[in-house]
Amino acid sequence: MSEPTQIKGEKSRWRASTKELLGIGVVLLLALTARATFADHYHVPTGSMRPTVEVGDRIIVNKAAYGLRVPLSERWLTRFEGPHSGEVVVLHSPEDGEVLLKRVVAAPGDLVALRGGRLWLNGSFVPVEMVDADSPLERLGESLHPLRLEDGGGPDFGPVSVPADSYLVVGDNRGNSLDGRFFGWVDRDAILGRGVAVFARHGRPTWSPL
Repeated sequence: MSEPTQIKGEKSRWRASTKELLGIGVVLLLALTARATFADHYHVPTGSMRPTVEVGDRIIVNKAAYGLRVPLSERWLTRFEGPHSGEVVVLHSPEDGEVLLKRVVAAPGDLVALRGGRLWLNGSFVPVEMVDADSPLERLGESLHPLRLEDGGGPDFGPVSVPADSYLVVGDNRGNSLDGRFFGWVDRDAILGRGVAVFARHGRPTWSPL
């Protein structure tokens, strides 16, 4: 004896709903995995990277820049070269685990110091170009970025050699940045990705490469 038409219709709708829910779940899982492994965004809470990055800016982060991790974990599948001095990175603070945005200024083996906010690296001061009296630009590696010294240069540091698998990170706003001069070296595994660009400022779309 065949099933009533109503029961058949309910089963068909249930199967369709189940497939739809499974499809949504797969899409959400893929999106979550991609965000955890390949790309993410970061909302800037402080002015430590001014004028390069302003408070409230939203940053695109390439989480696969320095290697690939097992999705939703801290374990590496493979590690690439870098980070390099001059690059902006997102990292876990060694002090309290807070996620921070800073610039890498010294890599493993570098001899580094800071004096009055100026960076000294491997025997000489890093070049600073003056656009005008109030707009210094620091040339570090392949990066030419603004340097803010209006609040002073912050504490002096070094000279000291950077240990293996460690990095020194500081803010571009040298006189107003809680960074490696306070909390020390950042371990390679604590670096989550490379900042690519500011994609939103004051609630408006923009594109300002880092």
